[in-house]
Amino acid sequence: MTDQVEYIQSPLCREYTDEGHKVEIDIYRTEDSGWVLEIVDEGNNSTVWEDKFETDQEALDEALDALKQEGIQAFVGSFE
Repeated sequence: MTDQVEYIQSPLCREYTDEGHKVEIDIYRTEDSGWVLEIVDEGNNSTVWEDKFETDQEALDEALDALKQEGIQAFVGSFE
C-alpha cells in the first residue's frame, strides 16, 4: 500500500507575464513541510527552488524579486 502525499496549494499562486512570455508561480507544501516555490513556463519547463520557505508570502516575494532581477527569460526554456 502506498501513501499518497496531499499538497496544499497557496492562494498566492498566480500568472506572471512579461516580454511576451507567461509563467505560472506555483507555491505549495505538504502538511508537514515548508513552502515550495516553482515557476513553470508555457512549455511546462520548471524551475524549483531547493530551499523551502517559512511562509507562502516569502515564497511569492522571492519569485517576484527573481523575475524582476533576472528577467522572465531566465525562467523560460526551449520550446523545441
